[in-house]
Amino acid sequence: MKVYGIKSCDTCRKARRWLDEQGREYQWHDLRVDGLTAATVARWLAAVGPETLVNRRSTTWRSLAEAEREQAMDPAQSAAILIASPTLIKRPVFETAGEVLIGFNAAVRDKL
Repeated sequence: MKVYGIKSCDTCRKARRWLDEQGREYQWHDLRVDGLTAATVARWLAAVGPETLVNRRSTTWRSLAEAEREQAMDPAQSAAILIASPTLIKRPVFETAGEVLIGFNAAVRDKL
């Protein structure tokens, strides 16, 4: 399993703590430090779409101009803005067994 997130994100810290308590092995990928590839973002967008992947509650979202918000929500254009601003991605992102899971709530824990 690969877990993508940001080290300072509270939800990411909770998810990692839970995985450690469960004895689950995972590879951590910090979106800010390690960056993102176009292929990774395209895979996530194909799996869940921008409606799920884009964090519209983030500070980064609120600081975007309307045109950039429209680009972020357009499936054909969203990859570029997500790569440029990884804090727009809802976190954490789990890749496991060919599945992409976004966030850390009871439904995601059950699937993990």
